[in-house]
Amino acid sequence: MSETGNDTGLPARRAALDALRAVMMEHRLLSHLPTPAELSGEEAARAHRLALTVLRHLGRLDAVLRPYLQRRPTLAVQNLLRLGAAELLVDGSEPHGVVASLVEIAKRHPRWSRASGMINAVLRKLDAEARDTWASTPPQALPIWLRKPLHKAYGVEAVAAMEAAHERATPIDITPKPGVTVEGATLLPTGSYRLAQAQVTALPGYETGDWWVQDAAAALPARLLGDVAGQRVLDLCAAPGGKTMQLAAAGADVTALDVSESRLRRVAENLSRTRLTASLVADDALTYDADPFDAILLDAPCSATGTIRRHPDLPFVKTSAEVESLTRLQMQMIDKAHTLLKPGGRMVYCTCSLLPNEGENQVKAALKRHDDLTIVPIDPVPLGGDQIWASPEGGLRLRPDFWADMGGMDGFYMALLKRG
Repeated sequence: MSETGNDTGLPARRAALDALRAVMMEHRLLSHLPTPAELSGEEAARAHRLALTVLRHLGRLDAVLRPYLQRRPTLAVQNLLRLGAAELLVDGSEPHGVVASLVEIAKRHPRWSRASGMINAVLRKLDAEARDTWASTPPQALPIWLRKPLHKAYGVEAVAAMEAAHERATPIDITPKPGVTVEGATLLPTGSYRLAQAQVTALPGYETGDWWVQDAAAALPARLLGDVAGQRVLDLCAAPGGKTMQLAAAGADVTALDVSESRLRRVAENLSRTRLTASLVADDALTYDADPFDAILLDAPCSATGTIRRHPDLPFVKTSAEVESLTRLQMQMIDKAHTLLKPGGRMVYCTCSLLPNEGENQVKAALKRHDDLTIVPIDPVPLGGDQIWASPEGGLRLRPDFWADMGGMDGFYMALLKRG
């Protein structure tokens, strides 16, 4: 987004800097931050985009800035420089407006004002000299706690490809109701539609509820259950409701359960817009009780490390300790879902995680705990996928570097289990 002579972008840039501080110092997710009341909708969107851009490219930004700094600045000043470098080198913004705005922000702050001259000099040199360096600098690296197990699981080259995929702008994926065509979008091999970033609510078919936004990878687990028309299906951890809507649109009698009443209200809003129906239940999945279901979709709470391409703040907030507690919860939820499944029923277990301990290893352990559970091997090709998606134990392992030439996908694991 280029600057104009009359737009210094001060409110949006200040809000972006506040967001970066909240992520890096307070370890808060961007999605959990309130929108500053003084910002217009356009300014708020711009601030969010600027913060995402810095986080998505932070390692490269620091590498390019390092030769221009005699000493390491404070985090606040470093973030000012990172923001300026991101606008110059990633967005290609007009340099005068970017530099003038960030210098002005520094001058107005009592603890940053002494750095205003340095910020001005560094950003002007960066704009004049650093574009070749930027092009050859490696992408933002994953944190060690995540990188190490991924290297073990997939290899160094695959992880490098994932890190490169995390830097790319993410398209919008859409799941249509059966028989609906989404105009102006590209039909993906798996049946989802993809389009470049756009104002979703203004697109044809949004108001009439013909489709909903859902990453192409996230749209696959519900399909693994097969024909669910007329069957009682439990969608565990249902919010925000993409899979609930898929199941309802396929003719299932869906019970959508989530522990959060506020998140269930979002499911209700989505169902209302799409004119689909489901029974909504606010309850803890571990204590919920009901007559056994024909099928269960368990999209378990996880580290969400497969969604870093869309949420680059995650590596700055999540920790390995949190993953350990999540894997225990996933095991408990599989065991609970097993008690709610009819003999002969099908269960899909899935997570938007890249970590095998939250995917493949959970399924292997569940099969050892439950003699009456078997895995139904999935062939990804009839689903529109590639054979490389097939995981050795019979599930599907999706990665952000898959479909690189089409814009990538979220990292996901999914497996279809049957109770004997």
